[in-house]
Amino acid sequence: MSRTALVTGGTRGIGAAISIGLKEAGYTVAASYAGNDEAANAFKAETGIEVYKFDVGDFQSCQDAIAKIEGEVGPIDVLVNNAGITRDAMLHKMTIDQWRDVMSTNMDSLFNTTKNVIDGMRERGFGRIINISSINGQKGQMGQTNYSAAKAGLVGFTKALAQEGARKGITANAVAPGYIATEMVKAIPEDVLNKQILPYIPVGRLGEPEEIARCVAFLASDEAGFITGSTITVNGGQYFAS
Repeated sequence: MSRTALVTGGTRGIGAAISIGLKEAGYTVAASYAGNDEAANAFKAETGIEVYKFDVGDFQSCQDAIAKIEGEVGPIDVLVNNAGITRDAMLHKMTIDQWRDVMSTNMDSLFNTTKNVIDGMRERGFGRIINISSINGQKGQMGQTNYSAAKAGLVGFTKALAQEGARKGITANAVAPGYIATEMVKAIPEDVLNKQILPYIPVGRLGEPEEIARCVAFLASDEAGFITGSTITVNGGQYFAS
């Protein structure tokens, strides 16, 4: 029987690649999105993956949406916490709203989604929780104290949850991408990309969203059952985390 996966932020960029990769691996996939109905509906039409609009930063919104997804698609066996935003500013110029927006979407969402699937996973004796961190959660990044803090906190959440779920057949792992060739990164001016980013990536190129998706698909598989509490860095050698 096909297992069901929920990918938050799963209709664009890395999230879209993850949703497609899991579908190709045999999962029934539900993808969440926050606000772009046109892009989400286009993604659904192209891939056949069901899409659900809800705010991952709001607990009640997550509770209602996950109940709907499980009623329509099936119990969630794999949860990929991918949704994330940036609100960049130097700390001395950062507003409280910029801080809270990032913490809500990137950090509070971990509790809001995972809390609503964990009981079912425990009852069934199987679960895969995969959290998408970032190279900037490992090394920090100027102008991103909010984002770096949230993505670093995600790793701590993952390690603690891994210990809690281990004896119930639930694994929790993180994936930390570096610079990936998404629309957002491709929009960086070419001279900035060539002079300030690519020279610091030893493999000499951006990563592809599908390379992140393949890591997620492996961590979601039965073959990865002995891997938990780990962070896989996928950054072309730009930063080595021990």
